[in-house]
Amino acid sequence: MQDVLKVAMPKGRIYKQISKMFLEAGFPIQDDMDDSRKLIIPVPEAGLEFIMAKPVDVATYVEYGVADIGVVGKDVLMEENRDVYELLDLGIARCRISVIGLPDWEPVLNPRVATKYPNVASQYFRERGQQVEVIKLNGSIELAPLIGLADRIVDIVETGQTLKENGLVEQEEIISITSRLIANRVSYRMKNESIQVLCDKLQQMMASTGK
Repeated sequence: MQDVLKVAMPKGRIYKQISKMFLEAGFPIQDDMDDSRKLIIPVPEAGLEFIMAKPVDVATYVEYGVADIGVVGKDVLMEENRDVYELLDLGIARCRISVIGLPDWEPVLNPRVATKYPNVASQYFRERGQQVEVIKLNGSIELAPLIGLADRIVDIVETGQTLKENGLVEQEEIISITSRLIANRVSYRMKNESIQVLCDKLQQMMASTGK
């Protein structure tokens, strides 16, 4: 009997891209599952059960084994350093983490940097021998340099339109980000065949479509 794989899926706009990939890879799932209020959605004909989660929580569910596999942004993996296997770069939800500031920004001693990625930011500046005070924020990061809370920010950039509208400029790119397929370490051993089949189908689809 085929093992049912529990898949932690991020709700929101990224889900549309992921569900399309799964459908193209031959998994009969619905592309509107995240529109439902249901949080656990079994798809027995595909041998899958989906756990609809906030994107930032996916890696936690996978690490603790309540989900066997999941789809999560590389930014979350870098920031939280979860103990999971990274199986595939899905190449979707492309963006980047960058250092951002006002156009007239000038270096100062012990600058303050606001971000929702304190670990990523701290490591980046530490590796460059720069001492900064990191301030953690959870939203509207762009506001910090505008009101004097921070000298610069570290944040996700997709199109750059939000920065432009707020008079900010991208100064340094830290890393390019895409969504990744991850697995729980125990599940990867216990359900290896099912996980490998899913990975192979996704890889074949990506190769055939040039993704």
